[in-house]
Formats: sequence, C-alpha cells, structure tokens
Amino acid sequence: METMDKPLETLIVDSILDAIADQRLRAGTKLGEQALSDIFACNRAHVRRALSMLTGWQVVDHLPNRGAYVATPTPQDARDVFQARRAIETTICRNAVRLADAQDLTDLQAHLAAEDAARGQDNRPAAIRLSRGFHILLARIGRNPVLTRYLDELTMRSSLIIGLYAQGHATLCAEDEHANIVAAIAARDERRALSLLDTHLRHIEAGIRFDDALPVTGALSAALRGR
Repeated sequence: METMDKPLETLIVDSILDAIADQRLRAGTKLGEQALSDIFACNRAHVRRALSMLTGWQVVDHLPNRGAYVATPTPQDARDVFQARRAIETTICRNAVRLADAQDLTDLQAHLAAEDAARGQDNRPAAIRLSRGFHILLARIGRNPVLTRYLDELTMRSSLIIGLYAQGHATLCAEDEHANIVAAIAARDERRALSLLDTHLRHIEAGIRFDDALPVTGALSAALRGR
C-alpha cells in the first residue's frame, strides 16, 4: 500500500479496510488500541482517531467497556443498505445521464481502465475500493452533494458487507456492468442506464452469503500485513 504523504490515521483506516476487503479481518474481530499502536508504531491517539472514523462509517462497532470490533452486519442490514442504495442511486444515475459532460465521460473511462487493471492483477481490495469509487464518481457527476454524502456512507457499509461475506469474486462487479452503464450515460439513454444500474446492484446483493461460516481472524498483525 502507498504510504507517502498520507496522515497516519488514514494509513490505519486504509489498512483495516483493505484487510476486510481481502477477508483477512473477519466480523467481530477485536481492534485493540494497544495492539494497533504497536503494529503501526504510533501513539494511541492516532489509533483512536482512526477507529472513530471507522465507527462513524459503521465499519467498526465501539462497545462500552469492551473496545472496538469489526462490525457484524446482519442479513437485514444488507437488505436495508442495498434498498437504500437503489433508491438513492436511481436519482443519481438519472442526474448523471442528463448532466455528464465530455470531461465526466473521460473520467469514467479512466476509472473503468483502473478497474480492469485491478481485476487483471487479482487485487481484491483494490477492486472493491474501485467499485465503490465508480458509484461515488457517478454521484459527483450527478452534481448533488447531499446525495453524494449519503451514498458515501452507504457504499462504505456495503463494501464492509461485501468484504466480509462475499465468496471469492461473487460480488465483485462483472467487468462489463460498469462499462455498460457508462455507455448508456454517454448515449443519454436514461431508461437503459437505470435498468442496468438496478440489475447491477441486485447482482451484487445476490452474491452475499451470510449462511457460510467464515474462519476467525488470526493474529491482528498478520491480518494487517498488507499495509
């Protein structure tokens, strides 16, 4: 992971998110302040700020007198998150079809190329991060900062669910799904773009398997080895 010029709290957050995406950190794993302080060779104030950020995104649960743990979303949590995403992203996609300009389309194509590269390298954390980034980019193109802010939180929560409970690449975006949405936006085909987006989100949700037992996390230092 690139570390240059990043605040230490951001490095800690990114390392934890990548470890979840790579299924090295499991739901319910304790994130002890002292253990993280030792791993990242920093004081506990940096760790607390990082955990506070993750708690705000509901990626981490902070339990009184027990500390911080990787959140454990339920099947209903997943249904609620994806229902909310479909509702919000319908408006976002409609706005993007109407407002996307030439630079926006160039940015989308560049993002698709980055996604292709991550898939080609079998880089699961990067693929999940870029998949989330695609939807945030659409929101920015839609030019509604309120919807962008809500989607930012929802996509962070769905990335947690995907990272924890996706089996293999089942819930990673198929390589043509984002590309087809971009093509529909470029063609100003609102009906097709909305249909493709709905199918895309339902495909991701359908790949989540809460009933398959996942192994527990080993040593925290080993789980965060990718930092």
